[in-house]
Amino acid sequence: MLHPILSFRDRYRILHLTWFAFFLTFVVWFNFAPLATMVQEDLGLSTGQIRTLAICNVALTVPARIIIGMVLDRFGPKITYSCLLVFSAIPCFMFAMANDFSWLVMSRLLLSIVGAGFVIGIRMVAEWFPPKEIGFAEGVYGGWGNFGSAAAAFTLPSIALGLSFLSGGQGNWRLTIALTGIAAAIYGVIYFFSAQDTPTGKTYQKPSRHGGLEVTSVRDFWLMLVCNIPLVGVLGLLAWRLEKIGLINMGFMELIWLGLVVLYGFQAYKCWDVNRALFTEKRQYPASDRYRFNQVALLNLTYFVNFGSELAVVSMLPAFFELTFSLSKSHAGMIAASYAFMNLMARPGGGIISDRLGSRKWTMSVLTGGMGIGYLVMAGQNSGSWLPFAILVTMACSFFVQAGEGSTFAIVPLIKRRVTGQIAGNVGAYGNVGAVCYLTLYSLLPEGAAGNQIFFQTLGVTALIVTFLCAFFLKEPKGSFASHHEGEELALGLEADSVVLTHSSD
Repeated sequence: MLHPILSFRDRYRILHLTWFAFFLTFVVWFNFAPLATMVQEDLGLSTGQIRTLAICNVALTVPARIIIGMVLDRFGPKITYSCLLVFSAIPCFMFAMANDFSWLVMSRLLLSIVGAGFVIGIRMVAEWFPPKEIGFAEGVYGGWGNFGSAAAAFTLPSIALGLSFLSGGQGNWRLTIALTGIAAAIYGVIYFFSAQDTPTGKTYQKPSRHGGLEVTSVRDFWLMLVCNIPLVGVLGLLAWRLEKIGLINMGFMELIWLGLVVLYGFQAYKCWDVNRALFTEKRQYPASDRYRFNQVALLNLTYFVNFGSELAVVSMLPAFFELTFSLSKSHAGMIAASYAFMNLMARPGGGIISDRLGSRKWTMSVLTGGMGIGYLVMAGQNSGSWLPFAILVTMACSFFVQAGEGSTFAIVPLIKRRVTGQIAGNVGAYGNVGAVCYLTLYSLLPEGAAGNQIFFQTLGVTALIVTFLCAFFLKEPKGSFASHHEGEELALGLEADSVVLTHSSD
Protein backbone atom coordinates (compact mmCIF):
# COMPACT_ATOMS: atom_id res chain seq x y z
CA MET A 1 0.00 0.00 0.00
CA LEU A 2 2.93 2.35 0.63
CA HIS A 3 4.31 1.98 -2.90
CA PRO A 4 1.22 3.23 -4.81
CA ILE A 5 0.90 6.31 -2.59
CA LEU A 6 4.27 7.52 -3.84
CA SER A 7 2.77 7.69 -7.32
CA PHE A 8 0.62 10.49 -8.68
CA ARG A 9 -1.83 8.38 -10.66
CA ASP A 10 -5.51 7.46 -10.45
CA ARG A 11 -7.01 7.68 -6.97
CA TYR A 12 -3.65 8.47 -5.36
CA ARG A 13 -3.47 11.59 -7.50
CA ILE A 14 -6.80 12.73 -6.04
CA LEU A 15 -5.58 11.88 -2.54
CA HIS A 16 -2.45 14.02 -2.95
CA LEU A 17 -4.38 16.91 -4.48
CA THR A 18 -6.91 16.79 -1.65
CA TRP A 19 -4.62 16.45 1.36
CA PHE A 20 -2.64 19.42 0.09
CA ALA A 21 -5.87 21.44 -0.15
CA PHE A 22 -6.54 20.54 3.49
CA PHE A 23 -2.92 21.39 4.35
CA LEU A 24 -3.34 24.91 2.96
CA THR A 25 -6.62 25.49 4.83
CA PHE A 26 -4.81 24.65 8.08
CA VAL A 27 -1.88 26.94 7.19
CA VAL A 28 -4.41 29.75 6.69
CA TRP A 29 -6.46 28.83 9.76
CA PHE A 30 -3.39 28.78 12.02
CA ASN A 31 -1.50 31.68 10.44
CA PHE A 32 -2.09 33.98 13.43
CA ALA A 33 -0.63 32.06 16.38
CA PRO A 34 3.01 31.99 15.15
CA LEU A 35 2.88 35.74 14.45
CA ALA A 36 0.86 36.75 17.52
CA THR A 37 3.74 38.52 19.29
CA MET A 38 4.59 40.52 16.15
CA VAL A 39 0.95 41.57 15.78
CA GLN A 40 0.75 42.45 19.47
CA GLU A 41 3.85 44.63 19.39
CA ASP A 42 2.97 46.33 16.11
CA LEU A 43 -0.61 47.23 17.04
CA GLY A 44 -0.12 47.62 20.79
CA LEU A 45 -2.65 44.93 21.73
CA SER A 46 -3.15 43.65 25.26
CA THR A 47 -2.78 40.00 26.25
CA GLY A 48 -6.56 39.82 26.69
CA GLN A 49 -7.09 41.04 23.12
CA ILE A 50 -4.65 38.43 21.76
CA ARG A 51 -6.53 35.70 23.64
CA THR A 52 -9.80 37.05 22.27
CA LEU A 53 -8.48 36.74 18.71
CA ALA A 54 -7.51 33.12 19.48
CA ILE A 55 -11.11 32.44 20.59
CA CYS A 56 -12.51 34.12 17.47
CA ASN A 57 -10.28 31.90 15.36
CA VAL A 58 -12.39 28.85 16.30
CA ALA A 59 -15.76 30.53 16.95
CA LEU A 60 -17.54 29.83 13.65
CA THR A 61 -15.81 26.57 12.77
CA VAL A 62 -18.53 24.52 14.48
CA PRO A 63 -21.54 25.85 12.48
CA ALA A 64 -19.36 26.15 9.37
CA ARG A 65 -18.58 22.41 9.40
CA ILE A 66 -22.31 21.62 9.58
CA ILE A 67 -23.21 24.01 6.75
CA ILE A 68 -20.30 22.98 4.54
CA GLY A 69 -21.30 19.33 5.05
CA MET A 70 -24.71 20.14 3.55
CA VAL A 71 -23.22 22.14 0.66
CA LEU A 72 -20.74 19.35 0.03
CA ASP A 73 -23.39 16.65 -0.28
CA ARG A 74 -25.36 18.82 -2.69
CA PHE A 75 -22.67 20.28 -4.97
CA GLY A 76 -19.75 17.88 -4.58
CA PRO A 77 -16.28 18.24 -3.02
CA LYS A 78 -14.44 19.71 -6.02
CA ILE A 79 -16.40 22.95 -6.27
CA THR A 80 -16.88 23.19 -2.48
CA TYR A 81 -13.15 22.91 -1.72
CA SER A 82 -12.22 25.26 -4.56
CA CYS A 83 -14.64 27.94 -3.37
CA LEU A 84 -13.48 27.67 0.25
CA LEU A 85 -9.82 28.02 -0.75
CA VAL A 86 -10.53 31.09 -2.89
CA PHE A 87 -12.72 32.57 -0.12
CA SER A 88 -9.90 32.22 2.41
CA ALA A 89 -7.96 35.00 0.67
CA ILE A 90 -10.62 37.59 1.61
CA PRO A 91 -10.31 37.37 5.43
CA CYS A 92 -6.52 37.00 5.08
CA PHE A 93 -6.38 40.35 3.27
CA MET A 94 -8.76 41.86 5.84
CA PHE A 95 -6.50 40.76 8.69
CA ALA A 96 -3.35 41.89 6.87
CA MET A 97 -4.72 45.40 6.32
CA ALA A 98 -6.42 45.82 9.73
CA ASN A 99 -5.35 48.67 11.97
CA ASP A 100 -7.94 48.41 14.73
CA PHE A 101 -9.11 45.60 16.98
CA SER A 102 -12.67 45.34 15.60
CA TRP A 103 -11.35 44.57 12.09
CA LEU A 104 -8.98 41.99 13.53
CA VAL A 105 -11.91 40.30 15.30
CA MET A 106 -14.09 40.34 12.18
CA SER A 107 -11.39 38.86 9.98
CA ARG A 108 -10.54 36.07 12.49
CA LEU A 109 -14.24 35.17 12.73
CA LEU A 110 -14.35 34.80 8.95
CA LEU A 111 -11.09 32.85 8.96
CA SER A 112 -12.58 30.38 11.46
CA ILE A 113 -14.87 29.27 8.61
CA VAL A 114 -11.80 28.04 6.71
CA GLY A 115 -11.23 25.50 9.50
CA ALA A 116 -14.26 23.64 8.17
CA GLY A 117 -12.39 22.51 5.05
CA PHE A 118 -11.47 19.19 6.66
CA VAL A 119 -14.91 17.63 6.11
CA ILE A 120 -14.81 18.23 2.35
CA GLY A 121 -11.90 15.91 1.71
CA ILE A 122 -13.45 13.14 3.81
CA ARG A 123 -16.18 12.79 1.19
CA MET A 124 -13.76 13.20 -1.74
CA VAL A 125 -11.41 10.48 -0.49
CA ALA A 126 -14.34 8.17 0.28
CA GLU A 127 -15.54 8.48 -3.31
CA TRP A 128 -12.19 7.30 -4.67
CA PHE A 129 -11.12 4.58 -2.21
CA PRO A 130 -12.93 1.30 -1.41
CA PRO A 131 -13.91 0.45 2.19
CA LYS A 132 -11.01 -1.96 2.63
CA GLU A 133 -8.53 0.93 2.08
CA ILE A 134 -10.55 3.80 3.53
CA GLY A 135 -8.77 3.90 6.89
CA PHE A 136 -5.32 4.39 5.40
CA ALA A 137 -6.51 6.87 2.77
CA GLU A 138 -8.48 9.01 5.24
CA GLY A 139 -5.55 8.80 7.67
CA VAL A 140 -3.12 10.14 5.09
CA TYR A 141 -5.58 12.88 4.16
CA GLY A 142 -6.17 13.89 7.78
CA GLY A 143 -2.64 13.43 9.08
CA TRP A 144 -0.69 15.04 6.25
CA GLY A 145 -3.22 17.84 5.87
CA ASN A 146 -3.37 18.49 9.61
CA PHE A 147 0.39 19.02 9.50
CA GLY A 148 -0.40 22.43 8.03
CA SER A 149 -0.73 23.81 11.56
CA ALA A 150 2.80 22.69 12.46
CA ALA A 151 4.12 23.92 9.11
CA ALA A 152 2.63 27.35 9.79
CA ALA A 153 4.23 27.45 13.25
CA PHE A 154 7.68 26.60 11.87
CA THR A 155 7.74 28.60 8.63
CA LEU A 156 5.63 31.76 8.98
CA PRO A 157 7.83 33.52 11.59
CA SER A 158 10.90 32.90 9.40
CA ILE A 159 9.08 34.16 6.30
CA ALA A 160 7.97 37.29 8.18
CA LEU A 161 11.50 37.98 9.40
CA GLY A 162 12.93 37.34 5.93
CA LEU A 163 10.48 39.78 4.35
CA SER A 164 11.27 42.36 7.01
CA PHE A 165 15.00 41.95 6.31
CA LEU A 166 14.41 42.65 2.64
CA SER A 167 12.30 45.71 3.44
CA GLY A 168 14.55 46.92 6.26
CA GLY A 169 11.73 46.93 8.85
CA GLN A 170 10.43 44.80 11.68
CA GLY A 171 8.70 41.45 11.25
CA ASN A 172 6.45 41.80 8.20
CA TRP A 173 3.45 39.87 9.50
CA ARG A 174 1.00 41.64 7.20
CA LEU A 175 2.54 40.45 3.93
CA THR A 176 3.09 36.97 5.40
CA ILE A 177 -0.63 36.63 6.29
CA ALA A 178 -1.61 37.92 2.86
CA LEU A 179 0.70 35.45 1.12
CA THR A 180 -1.00 32.49 2.82
CA GLY A 181 -4.34 33.69 1.43
CA ILE A 182 -2.89 34.20 -2.05
CA ALA A 183 -1.38 30.68 -2.04
CA ALA A 184 -4.69 29.15 -0.95
CA ALA A 185 -6.69 31.05 -3.59
CA ILE A 186 -4.30 30.07 -6.41
CA TYR A 187 -4.45 26.44 -5.33
CA GLY A 188 -8.26 26.65 -5.21
CA VAL A 189 -8.24 27.39 -8.95
CA ILE A 190 -5.71 24.60 -9.59
CA TYR A 191 -7.82 22.15 -7.58
CA PHE A 192 -10.97 23.01 -9.53
CA PHE A 193 -9.32 22.18 -12.85
CA SER A 194 -7.34 19.16 -11.60
CA ALA A 195 -9.77 17.15 -9.46
CA GLN A 196 -13.05 15.40 -10.13
CA ASP A 197 -15.72 14.29 -7.65
CA THR A 198 -15.82 10.61 -8.61
CA PRO A 199 -13.97 8.16 -10.85
CA THR A 200 -15.20 8.11 -14.43
CA GLY A 201 -18.48 6.22 -14.72
CA LYS A 202 -19.33 6.41 -11.01
CA THR A 203 -22.40 8.35 -9.83
CA TYR A 204 -22.09 10.95 -7.05
CA GLN A 205 -24.88 10.08 -4.60
CA LYS A 206 -26.80 13.02 -3.13
CA PRO A 207 -29.47 13.18 -0.39
CA SER A 208 -33.02 13.49 -1.72
CA ARG A 209 -33.74 16.57 0.44
CA HIS A 210 -31.46 19.36 1.66
CA GLY A 211 -31.35 21.63 4.70
CA GLY A 212 -30.87 19.02 7.40
CA LEU A 213 -29.49 15.53 7.99
CA GLU A 214 -31.69 12.71 6.73
CA VAL A 215 -32.33 9.97 9.30
CA THR A 216 -34.24 6.72 8.86
CA SER A 217 -36.35 6.38 12.03
CA VAL A 218 -38.35 8.57 14.43
CA ARG A 219 -36.12 7.57 17.34
CA ASP A 220 -33.05 8.65 15.38
CA PHE A 221 -34.72 12.00 14.65
CA TRP A 222 -35.11 12.81 18.35
CA LEU A 223 -31.57 11.64 19.09
CA MET A 224 -30.28 13.92 16.32
CA LEU A 225 -32.03 16.92 17.90
CA VAL A 226 -30.41 16.12 21.25
CA CYS A 227 -26.97 15.83 19.61
CA ASN A 228 -27.46 19.21 17.92
CA ILE A 229 -27.76 21.00 21.29
CA PRO A 230 -23.98 21.06 22.05
CA LEU A 231 -23.25 22.39 18.55
CA VAL A 232 -25.27 25.52 19.37
CA GLY A 233 -24.52 25.53 23.09
CA VAL A 234 -20.77 25.81 22.53
CA LEU A 235 -21.35 29.14 20.77
CA GLY A 236 -23.14 30.32 23.89
CA LEU A 237 -20.11 29.22 25.90
CA LEU A 238 -17.87 31.26 23.61
CA ALA A 239 -20.14 34.29 24.10
CA TRP A 240 -19.81 33.83 27.87
CA ARG A 241 -16.01 33.77 27.52
CA LEU A 242 -16.10 37.00 25.50
CA GLU A 243 -18.27 38.63 28.19
CA LYS A 244 -15.89 37.54 30.93
CA ILE A 245 -12.90 39.18 29.24
CA GLY A 246 -14.89 42.37 28.62
CA LEU A 247 -15.21 42.27 24.83
CA ILE A 248 -19.02 42.29 25.03
CA ASN A 249 -21.41 43.33 27.81
CA MET A 250 -24.00 41.22 29.61
CA GLY A 251 -26.90 42.54 27.54
CA PHE A 252 -25.19 41.68 24.25
CA MET A 253 -24.29 38.21 25.55
CA GLU A 254 -27.93 37.56 26.47
CA LEU A 255 -28.95 38.76 23.00
CA ILE A 256 -26.52 36.25 21.48
CA TRP A 257 -27.99 33.50 23.65
CA LEU A 258 -31.49 34.39 22.49
CA GLY A 259 -30.29 34.32 18.88
CA LEU A 260 -28.79 30.87 19.45
CA VAL A 261 -32.10 29.57 20.79
CA VAL A 262 -33.80 30.89 17.65
CA LEU A 263 -31.03 29.32 15.53
CA TYR A 264 -31.53 25.95 17.20
CA GLY A 265 -35.29 26.19 16.60
CA PHE A 266 -34.71 26.95 12.92
CA GLN A 267 -32.23 24.10 12.63
CA ALA A 268 -34.70 21.72 14.28
CA TYR A 269 -37.43 22.83 11.85
CA LYS A 270 -35.17 22.20 8.83
CA CYS A 271 -34.35 18.74 10.17
CA TRP A 272 -38.05 18.05 10.61
CA ASP A 273 -38.76 19.33 7.09
CA VAL A 274 -36.22 16.91 5.61
CA ASN A 275 -37.58 14.00 7.68
CA ARG A 276 -41.29 14.91 7.85
CA ALA A 277 -42.29 11.78 5.95
CA LEU A 278 -41.33 9.76 9.06
CA PHE A 279 -44.15 11.54 10.90
CA THR A 280 -46.74 12.57 8.29
CA GLU A 281 -46.59 9.53 6.03
CA LYS A 282 -45.25 7.02 8.56
CA ARG A 283 -42.50 6.28 6.06
CA GLN A 284 -40.61 3.03 6.58
CA TYR A 285 -37.15 2.74 5.07
CA PRO A 286 -36.22 -0.71 3.76
CA ALA A 287 -33.62 -2.47 5.91
CA SER A 288 -30.97 -2.04 3.21
CA ASP A 289 -31.41 1.75 3.28
CA ARG A 290 -31.41 2.33 7.05
CA TYR A 291 -28.61 3.54 9.27
CA ARG A 292 -28.52 4.07 13.04
CA PHE A 293 -27.87 7.62 14.20
CA ASN A 294 -26.57 6.39 17.55
CA GLN A 295 -23.46 5.32 15.63
CA VAL A 296 -22.98 8.93 14.50
CA ALA A 297 -23.49 10.05 18.12
CA LEU A 298 -20.73 7.69 19.29
CA LEU A 299 -18.35 8.97 16.62
CA ASN A 300 -19.22 12.50 17.75
CA LEU A 301 -18.00 11.56 21.22
CA THR A 302 -14.81 9.87 19.98
CA TYR A 303 -13.85 12.98 18.02
CA PHE A 304 -14.82 15.16 20.99
CA VAL A 305 -12.26 13.40 23.17
CA ASN A 306 -9.47 12.83 20.60
CA PHE A 307 -9.38 15.87 18.31
CA GLY A 308 -10.89 18.11 20.99
CA SER A 309 -8.18 17.14 23.44
CA GLU A 310 -5.47 17.53 20.77
CA LEU A 311 -6.42 21.16 20.10
CA ALA A 312 -6.61 21.85 23.84
CA VAL A 313 -3.30 20.16 24.70
CA VAL A 314 -1.43 21.84 21.83
CA SER A 315 -2.52 25.19 23.31
CA MET A 316 -1.11 24.52 26.79
CA LEU A 317 1.72 22.03 26.25
CA PRO A 318 4.56 24.56 25.66
CA ALA A 319 3.74 26.35 28.94
CA PHE A 320 3.39 22.97 30.71
CA PHE A 321 6.93 21.86 29.81
CA GLU A 322 8.41 25.33 30.33
CA LEU A 323 7.03 25.78 33.86
CA THR A 324 7.08 22.14 35.03
CA PHE A 325 10.66 21.38 33.99
CA SER A 326 12.12 24.93 34.02
CA LEU A 327 12.93 24.86 30.30
CA SER A 328 13.51 27.78 27.97
CA LYS A 329 10.66 28.87 25.72
CA SER A 330 12.43 27.55 22.64
CA HIS A 331 13.16 24.11 24.11
CA ALA A 332 9.63 23.80 25.53
CA GLY A 333 8.21 24.85 22.16
CA MET A 334 10.26 22.27 20.28
CA ILE A 335 9.13 19.47 22.60
CA ALA A 336 5.50 20.56 22.36
CA ALA A 337 5.71 20.82 18.55
CA SER A 338 6.63 17.15 18.36
CA TYR A 339 3.07 16.43 19.58
CA ALA A 340 1.71 17.91 16.34
CA PHE A 341 4.46 16.30 14.24
CA MET A 342 3.07 12.88 15.21
CA ASN A 343 0.16 13.58 12.84
CA LEU A 344 2.38 12.62 9.90
CA MET A 345 2.62 9.02 11.12
CA ALA A 346 -0.01 8.48 13.79
CA ARG A 347 -3.15 9.38 11.89
CA PRO A 348 -2.34 7.25 8.82
CA GLY A 349 -1.16 4.60 11.29
CA GLY A 350 -4.55 4.58 12.97
CA GLY A 351 -6.17 4.14 9.57
CA ILE A 352 -3.84 1.26 8.65
CA ILE A 353 -4.54 -0.46 11.98
CA SER A 354 -8.27 -0.04 11.35
CA ASP A 355 -7.89 -1.56 7.86
CA ARG A 356 -5.67 -4.45 8.95
CA LEU A 357 -7.06 -5.69 12.27
CA GLY A 358 -10.40 -6.71 10.80
CA SER A 359 -12.56 -4.77 13.30
CA ARG A 360 -12.98 -1.02 13.12
CA LYS A 361 -15.03 -1.09 16.33
CA TRP A 362 -12.28 -2.65 18.46
CA THR A 363 -9.59 -0.53 16.83
CA MET A 364 -11.57 2.54 17.90
CA SER A 365 -12.09 1.20 21.42
CA VAL A 366 -8.46 0.20 22.02
CA LEU A 367 -7.01 3.46 20.69
CA THR A 368 -9.43 5.57 22.75
CA GLY A 369 -8.61 3.51 25.85
CA GLY A 370 -4.87 3.94 25.24
CA MET A 371 -5.40 7.68 24.94
CA GLY A 372 -7.27 7.78 28.26
CA ILE A 373 -4.52 5.86 30.06
CA GLY A 374 -1.88 8.10 28.45
CA TYR A 375 -3.52 11.26 29.75
CA LEU A 376 -3.80 9.80 33.24
CA VAL A 377 -0.06 9.03 33.20
CA MET A 378 0.62 12.59 31.97
CA ALA A 379 -1.39 13.86 34.95
CA GLY A 380 1.27 12.35 37.21
CA GLN A 381 4.16 14.27 35.62
CA ASN A 382 5.51 17.06 37.81
CA SER A 383 8.73 18.95 38.56
CA GLY A 384 10.18 15.84 40.19
CA SER A 385 9.60 13.66 37.13
CA TRP A 386 12.33 12.57 34.72
CA LEU A 387 12.07 14.78 31.62
CA PRO A 388 12.87 12.06 29.01
CA PHE A 389 10.11 9.88 30.49
CA ALA A 390 7.65 12.79 30.37
CA ILE A 391 8.51 13.37 26.70
CA LEU A 392 8.11 9.65 25.94
CA VAL A 393 4.69 9.58 27.65
CA THR A 394 3.62 12.67 25.72
CA MET A 395 4.61 11.12 22.39
CA ALA A 396 2.90 7.82 23.21
CA CYS A 397 -0.26 9.65 24.22
CA SER A 398 -0.06 11.74 21.05
CA PHE A 399 0.07 8.56 18.96
CA PHE A 400 -3.12 7.19 20.54
CA VAL A 401 -4.88 10.57 20.17
CA GLN A 402 -4.11 11.02 16.49
CA ALA A 403 -4.43 7.34 15.59
CA GLY A 404 -7.87 7.52 17.22
CA GLU A 405 -8.72 10.44 14.95
CA GLY A 406 -7.70 8.36 11.94
CA SER A 407 -9.79 5.46 13.21
CA THR A 408 -12.84 7.72 13.67
CA PHE A 409 -12.78 8.83 10.07
CA ALA A 410 -12.13 5.29 8.88
CA ILE A 411 -15.70 4.64 10.08
CA VAL A 412 -17.46 7.91 9.14
CA PRO A 413 -17.61 7.30 5.34
CA LEU A 414 -19.10 3.82 5.94
CA ILE A 415 -22.18 4.94 7.93
CA LYS A 416 -24.36 6.21 5.05
CA ARG A 417 -22.71 7.20 1.81
CA ARG A 418 -25.19 9.72 0.40
CA VAL A 419 -25.00 11.87 3.57
CA THR A 420 -21.29 11.35 4.27
CA GLY A 421 -20.60 15.09 4.03
CA GLN A 422 -23.17 15.96 6.69
CA ILE A 423 -22.07 13.13 8.98
CA ALA A 424 -18.43 14.20 8.59
CA GLY A 425 -19.45 17.80 9.32
CA ASN A 426 -21.32 16.70 12.44
CA VAL A 427 -18.45 14.58 13.74
CA GLY A 428 -15.84 17.19 12.82
CA ALA A 429 -17.81 19.92 14.59
CA TYR A 430 -17.81 17.88 17.78
CA GLY A 431 -14.01 17.99 17.73
CA ASN A 432 -14.19 21.77 17.99
CA VAL A 433 -16.88 21.51 20.66
CA GLY A 434 -14.47 19.35 22.66
CA ALA A 435 -11.64 21.85 22.20
CA VAL A 436 -13.75 24.78 23.42
CA CYS A 437 -15.04 22.81 26.42
CA TYR A 438 -11.59 21.58 27.45
CA LEU A 439 -9.97 25.01 26.97
CA THR A 440 -12.76 26.69 28.95
CA LEU A 441 -12.17 24.22 31.78
CA TYR A 442 -8.43 24.87 31.62
CA SER A 443 -8.95 28.63 31.85
CA LEU A 444 -10.94 28.14 35.08
CA LEU A 445 -8.38 25.89 36.79
CA PRO A 446 -5.70 27.21 39.14
CA GLU A 447 -2.31 27.88 37.60
CA GLY A 448 0.55 25.46 38.19
CA ALA A 449 0.86 21.74 38.87
CA ALA A 450 -2.56 21.32 40.50
CA GLY A 451 -4.41 22.79 37.51
CA ASN A 452 -2.39 20.73 35.02
CA GLN A 453 -3.09 17.55 36.97
CA ILE A 454 -6.86 18.16 37.04
CA PHE A 455 -6.81 19.03 33.33
CA PHE A 456 -5.04 15.84 32.24
CA GLN A 457 -7.15 13.73 34.62
CA THR A 458 -10.30 15.15 33.03
CA LEU A 459 -9.02 14.30 29.55
CA GLY A 460 -8.18 10.76 30.68
CA VAL A 461 -11.45 10.06 32.45
CA THR A 462 -13.64 11.36 29.60
CA ALA A 463 -11.64 9.24 27.12
CA LEU A 464 -12.14 6.11 29.23
CA ILE A 465 -15.89 6.79 29.47
CA VAL A 466 -16.07 6.99 25.67
CA THR A 467 -14.00 3.80 25.46
CA PHE A 468 -16.66 2.01 27.50
CA LEU A 469 -19.45 3.35 25.24
CA CYS A 470 -17.60 2.25 22.09
CA ALA A 471 -16.89 -1.22 23.44
CA PHE A 472 -20.54 -1.87 24.28
CA PHE A 473 -22.54 0.17 21.76
CA LEU A 474 -20.45 0.86 18.65
CA LYS A 475 -21.32 -1.51 15.78
CA GLU A 476 -19.04 -2.73 13.02
CA PRO A 477 -20.13 -0.85 9.84
CA LYS A 478 -21.68 -2.98 7.14
CA GLY A 479 -19.14 -3.74 4.43
CA SER A 480 -16.20 -2.44 6.48
CA PHE A 481 -13.65 -4.29 4.35
CA ALA A 482 -15.52 -4.70 1.06
CA SER A 483 -14.04 -3.96 -2.34
CA HIS A 484 -16.86 -1.55 -3.17
CA HIS A 485 -18.97 0.99 -1.31
CA GLU A 486 -22.61 0.48 -0.35
CA GLY A 487 -24.78 0.23 -3.46
CA GLU A 488 -21.90 -0.06 -5.90
CA GLU A 489 -21.97 -3.85 -6.08
CA LEU A 490 -25.46 -3.80 -7.62
CA ALA A 491 -24.50 -1.10 -10.10
CA LEU A 492 -21.40 -3.01 -11.13
CA GLY A 493 -23.42 -6.19 -11.46
CA LEU A 494 -25.94 -4.51 -13.73
CA GLU A 495 -23.11 -3.06 -15.81
CA ALA A 496 -21.57 -6.52 -16.16
CA ASP A 497 -24.93 -7.99 -17.17
CA SER A 498 -25.34 -5.35 -19.85
CA VAL A 499 -21.89 -6.20 -21.19
CA VAL A 500 -22.81 -9.86 -21.35
CA LEU A 501 -26.08 -9.10 -23.14
CA THR A 502 -24.27 -6.87 -25.61
CA HIS A 503 -21.74 -9.57 -26.44
CA SER A 504 -24.43 -12.24 -26.72
CA SER A 505 -26.41 -10.09 -29.17
CA ASP A 506 -23.30 -9.76 -31.29
